[in-house]
Amino acid sequence: MSRWVLLYHLEVISQVVMSRNVPRRKVLKGIGAAGVVGLAGCSQDNGGDGGGETTASQETTASGGDSGGELPDVLTVIGYPSSGIQIFRDYYSSYSPDDVELVVPDGMKDPNMQKQVGNPMENLTGTAPSAAGPKQEAFADLFKDEYGTSPGVFTAHTFDSVAVLSLANAAAGENAGPAIKNQMRNVANGDGMEVGPDNLVEGIKAAANGEAVNYTGASSPVDFDKRGDPAAAAYDVWKFAPSKDSGVETLDTINFEGEASGPSADSIPGGTDRTAKVGMLLPETGDLASVGKPMIQAGELAAKVINDGDSSIEIDLGFEDSQTSPQAGVNAANSLVNAGYPAVCGSASSGVNVPVSKQVFIPNQVVGCSPSSTALSVSFLEDDDFIFRTAPSDLLQGQVLAQVSAERLGGSTASTLYVNNDYGQQLSQQYSDTFTEDHSGSVWQQTGFQKQQSSYTSVLNKALSK
Repeated sequence: MSRWVLLYHLEVISQVVMSRNVPRRKVLKGIGAAGVVGLAGCSQDNGGDGGGETTASQETTASGGDSGGELPDVLTVIGYPSSGIQIFRDYYSSYSPDDVELVVPDGMKDPNMQKQVGNPMENLTGTAPSAAGPKQEAFADLFKDEYGTSPGVFTAHTFDSVAVLSLANAAAGENAGPAIKNQMRNVANGDGMEVGPDNLVEGIKAAANGEAVNYTGASSPVDFDKRGDPAAAAYDVWKFAPSKDSGVETLDTINFEGEASGPSADSIPGGTDRTAKVGMLLPETGDLASVGKPMIQAGELAAKVINDGDSSIEIDLGFEDSQTSPQAGVNAANSLVNAGYPAVCGSASSGVNVPVSKQVFIPNQVVGCSPSSTALSVSFLEDDDFIFRTAPSDLLQGQVLAQVSAERLGGSTASTLYVNNDYGQQLSQQYSDTFTEDHSGSVWQQTGFQKQQSSYTSVLNKALSK
């Protein structure tokens, strides 16, 4: 058991088993014109990640790969699809799938990426928080009936976030952040009536009547620990479907369990015949738009289930687009607060969630419950218990990525290429620490990159050098 699991009192229930040890040619292919194709002068995203403008001409003069042709066994790429598409185009223009095993976290799980990259991406393995809760099937049926498609990554976490916030509001009996905060663990960790996506209306009615409920979700059991993180979580190990078209397939699931704890109110006041205000701050546009749109649908579905039922509580679901941008997210969060929303499902990315929490939610005593912000720093915000999340911390994902790299892929050397924000920096460090300390591996490089560049050839070369 790793030092992290000991520190956080988590027990690994099942483990990914070692499968194949893939031979690698350790040969660096020449960088030709195809490796630097892109629109010159494409400027960086102004989302607070820092750094300057990169152009295609700058990429052609940058040097990399000065390791005599030797490459690491594994390259872990941490970022979002909008940048990942170009990163992998550049990778496959210059390297063979046999050269390096690629590993990615949830931020890169876009089922259409193969088609956009133009490569089967057979050497890529991913991890992502799993929708492995007891009521996952009930949620999947609801989602498919409503939208005619299967739910995607973080959709179950979003449904659960809106559901818990709605239950806590019903239990509090008022649209007030402090009162809702004090009911979050009562409705999630409680011993009362079991509530899930399939009987959410009955659960809202019970909470509004002052009765104890225990929400059991689609993403996990949705029990919060003392920091407001999920006490239990699961991660899928996945690969893209074996074609250039679309889709992903799950190889394994790793489960973790911990201790549910933390403060809550001594009583459930409830209150019927009222409107409960719940905000939703998610990315309809920006780097996470492809992931954000199904998440928005999932949140809307939770509110619709309640409003279509007879619970004596109507959910007023207010939405703002975070644009996957820190400043836009802060502005959007202020709009929700000014409109009187005391609790918000969001935001999605940690690069947005951290400033939104610090600048808007915490000082205004608004409950935030993110369905997909996973950075380690979220767990340690000085938040007076106003910040929760249904997505697990990257303390877990770093461990899972390192385990997959070492055990499933047989890697002993690795490098990381990460988006230069809280999410990327912290997950890269957690992965590197776990890979070296728990798996006796060697990390050659941790290389940051800016979003939305026209070419990533130089940072790829640097990350793949010794």
